[in-house]
Amino acid sequence: MTSFLDSLTRTRRSVFGRIASLLGAGEITDETWDELEALLIQADVGVETTLEVIETLQQRVSREGIIRASDLYEALREELRALLPSPPPLALERPRMLTVVLIVGVNGSGKTTSIGKMAYYYKQRGRKVVLAAGDTFRAAAIEQLQIWGERAGVPVIAGQPGGDPGAVLYDAIRASRARGYDLLIADTAGRLHTQYNLMAELKKMHGVARKNVHEAPHETLLVLDAATGQNALSQARYFQEAVEVTGIILAKLDGSAKGGMVFAIARQLGLPIRFVGTGERIEDWAEFDPDLFIEGLFA
Repeated sequence: MTSFLDSLTRTRRSVFGRIASLLGAGEITDETWDELEALLIQADVGVETTLEVIETLQQRVSREGIIRASDLYEALREELRALLPSPPPLALERPRMLTVVLIVGVNGSGKTTSIGKMAYYYKQRGRKVVLAAGDTFRAAAIEQLQIWGERAGVPVIAGQPGGDPGAVLYDAIRASRARGYDLLIADTAGRLHTQYNLMAELKKMHGVARKNVHEAPHETLLVLDAATGQNALSQARYFQEAVEVTGIILAKLDGSAKGGMVFAIARQLGLPIRFVGTGERIEDWAEFDPDLFIEGLFA
């Protein structure tokens, strides 16, 4: 199993290791600030978030009389951790008869894989999990989810390709109640090129969940591909407009050197990162831990 810390290796080696070298010895100079700013942007922290961090650090240096670069390193670690507030408890952890989770994201982001891993994760923790194949617009998406369902050992409720995704979700809710499942995870369409239709489909699925299960959907989690870096932010804003996104799943973190995007997500979207995909196997999945994330970057 690839651990959360291991999944940060590429980000740590490519950029944060160089930040450690930059702030390892000597005194702080104008060059130090310029290089630090460039490295944070390179790590995909984002220009806006980077400039805010640099400004906050410069104020601390002035206020606390920090001279040595090694002390600035510790201050940077503290300021980056401050950008990641500890999220409120996951709504899907609360005991109830049936919890409904919608998973949204663009095709290719790792959405279906994330659903399979999440199903396995919660099944291992004693939940009775069922999946709904709500991305009916790609026959391959239904097949892919069925494969992941088999791997995770959980049933998949599916309709015909091209069918009504709201009807699939409704059938899955009925099946869950009839068979005693307590966690329903629903896939959704992810086509960005027909934006209005996609928004309408997502809103409809949201409405079906709300109408048929009390307070549902209890979580709407957006899958972002860590490798897309800053491009993921525009995707996220688009989905936020369509449905009430409650948190982020960061897929493919192990294959990316752009782990710094976590700070931009937290700062600019105000959304908690809930889970991370840490490798290719079904068990390579972890709840996001802000302290462990910082430790992994600065190890």
